[in-house]
Amino acid sequence: MAHYKAEDSKREQFRRYLEKAGVLDALTKVLVALYEEPEKPNSALDFLKHHLGALAPENPEIEALRLEVAEMKEKYEAVLEENKNLKAKEIWQRAEF
Repeated sequence: MAHYKAEDSKREQFRRYLEKAGVLDALTKVLVALYEEPEKPNSALDFLKHHLGALAPENPEIEALRLEVAEMKEKYEAVLEENKNLKAKEIWQRAEF
């Protein structure tokens, strides 16, 4: 009988740990989102992974990389526009000769 109480106590400690860490709340939210999804996904596990990943706090390095990518996209677009303008200018200059 004491063996069962020790296991129950261990389980209860683990449950409190999960609750304190916010794991139970996060799992509940994701499972509710899956339940409320009008069209159930083919892979419930992928749905859970995707949505649990969205709940994770953002790593500062990842955020810095996202900003860098956004800046690079802007520079790329500017270079494309400049290239287009230079090509148009070159065509215009050739037509004048």
